[in-house]
Amino acid sequence: MRLLLVEDDELLGDAIRVALAHDHYVVEWARDGLAAERALRGDAFDLVLLDLQIPGRAGLDILKSLRAAGNAVPVLILTARDTVRDRVIGLDAGADDYLVKPFDLDELHARVRALMRRGSGRASAALEHGDIRLDPEAHTVAQRGEPVELSPREFALLRLLLENAGRVLSRGRLEEALYGGEADVGSNAVEVHVHHLRRKLGADLIHTVRGVGYLVKKAGA
Repeated sequence: MRLLLVEDDELLGDAIRVALAHDHYVVEWARDGLAAERALRGDAFDLVLLDLQIPGRAGLDILKSLRAAGNAVPVLILTARDTVRDRVIGLDAGADDYLVKPFDLDELHARVRALMRRGSGRASAALEHGDIRLDPEAHTVAQRGEPVELSPREFALLRLLLENAGRVLSRGRLEEALYGGEADVGSNAVEVHVHHLRRKLGADLIHTVRGVGYLVKKAGA
């Protein structure tokens, strides 16, 4: 899952980036409003974490522009503005949630997970597909009730495929989600992870769409 963090405070931004990376999110960090706008024009994100008081262009203006353009990406405002009026303005401008600084990182994780669930139409954080159950909060995978050991990237790949069941995801998108633009990524890295998942969870789970990417079919399809 790809997140855009818009935050000009170096210490806070680095703490948030590291914390979310531990949850296997790929985080792009924009330190001002202009960089945020460039990122949003060029890439698709699953969630935006948006500080309001940033140089270049105000966070509230970025939010209004997003919604005016029809971009429905979930937005979580992170700000020191703590009055009721500030919250009303942010939510009315199109934010999906509002978190006041200083905040606990555990609460940030919980709010991110809640927005992800809301965006995918799920009431529970757990993903179930046939006899497979993936719990992103506990970071566990079970098949027929028995635990399955996955590497962090295998877990992240399975999670992304299950969250997008019924959709073909390109190798490029999967590679970006798993490695976030790292330079030293083997040309067959995604294929290796797919092979391992098939070996551990069954050869029929992940389908190859030749020339396009990979697909987990919707349950029952």
